[in-house]
Amino acid sequence: MDHELSEKNKKVRPFVSPLYFRVILVLTGAGSLASTMSWTQLKPTSAALCLLLVAYTVATLLAQKKLAEEHLVKLRPWLGTVDAALIGIALEATGFSPMPLILLIVSLQFHALLNGGISRWGLDSMGLLFGLGAGLLILPPPLPLSVQWEFNAFALVGTLVYFCAYGLFLFERNRAISHQNQQLQNEQHKYKLRAYKLARYLPPPVWNAVNRGDDKALKTSRKRLTVFFSDIKGFSRLSEELEAETLTDILNTYLTEMAKIVSDHGGTIDKFIGDAIMVTYGDGSNKGVKTDALDCLAMAIAMKKRMKVLQQQWYNQGVGKPLRIRMGINTGYCTVGTFGTNLHSDYTVLGTHVNLASRLESAAEPGEILISYETWSLVKDVIMCRDKGNILVKGFSHPVKVYQVVDFRKDLGKEQSYFEDDAEGFSLHLDLEKVRNYDKERVIESLEAAADKLREKVIT
Repeated sequence: MDHELSEKNKKVRPFVSPLYFRVILVLTGAGSLASTMSWTQLKPTSAALCLLLVAYTVATLLAQKKLAEEHLVKLRPWLGTVDAALIGIALEATGFSPMPLILLIVSLQFHALLNGGISRWGLDSMGLLFGLGAGLLILPPPLPLSVQWEFNAFALVGTLVYFCAYGLFLFERNRAISHQNQQLQNEQHKYKLRAYKLARYLPPPVWNAVNRGDDKALKTSRKRLTVFFSDIKGFSRLSEELEAETLTDILNTYLTEMAKIVSDHGGTIDKFIGDAIMVTYGDGSNKGVKTDALDCLAMAIAMKKRMKVLQQQWYNQGVGKPLRIRMGINTGYCTVGTFGTNLHSDYTVLGTHVNLASRLESAAEPGEILISYETWSLVKDVIMCRDKGNILVKGFSHPVKVYQVVDFRKDLGKEQSYFEDDAEGFSLHLDLEKVRNYDKERVIESLEAAADKLREKVIT
């Protein structure tokens, strides 16, 4: 990113160095001195001073071209003080002619304050005073001094050139800065879009740590997490029956809907493995292990309910057999961190409890949520579960006690708002909170008609 910005900045016209404007002032001082000299009674000292000022400006310009930028940055403050001293000597040599004196001193003060603030102004003022004092020693003026306001074309024209050139310089610099700011805004917008797209491929803990520059947050540690696994039963067989476009649409719809539910319940998607989803709760969260487990169960129940709606959509797309998901959840201490090599690494969760959650998902029936005893002990007062006893799980030497999730206790009994049942040739999914008022009569008529038909079959 920095390389791209530097390449773009090279295309912007570089600023003119303020050193060139000090050259104008020095030449103005030399010209003002030359205009006061009498060529019939030429003073060798004054002529030598004029030549010195011209030679100094030429040397300054050559140094600007030859020296490296880091050396010029160190030399510029001292060169400015030398400029002021030489101008002071030239002003004294003019016999303190008022017009050059006022114009050059004002220009020097303006230049110093604009380019270096008070500190630069102090150095340049000291240099000017030193130059005036040195001039009194080298070229003592005749006493008493006669102050006459004589027109000095060099002083006036040189000062006008200085201010006009500096005004143009400031205009160009401001325009270049505006152009650079616009470029930076465009680059910032572009990289924000890239960052947004990249964030979709990284877990939130990784993305937050990278943005903060906190590498310690990605180091391996032990945390008590609730781990969730799910997959679609029979998806591999379905992939052989459906066209690739239809299969892709179904999978993307499923993953999008499930990812939204994960986000709504504060989970972190660790990875997608085909149609399988791995989600963790507790990494980067300060809610507590009980709240993490409840959030995970709430997410699983919401997924199970949402699948009923998706089944109808997929049926309309030609998927005759309903797709059903199985889910497994476990809570325990896991190893969290970055694993891999310098070429490729992955931030993920490892450990026995992760494996158990995966095994519970494999052992679950379609449409079933299986949880371990550790998770059940945290949610049993809020979630209604059925004891399914002990089951043998691959990779574990001892049987594992598991529970089947039914629903939230508050949604059961007299206040129950959700009904679900399945049998061969029969499927019921009723969410009273989502049935709209103007549909209730139609739903009742459908249920009563179905019940009457079923009773007739039973009687005959």
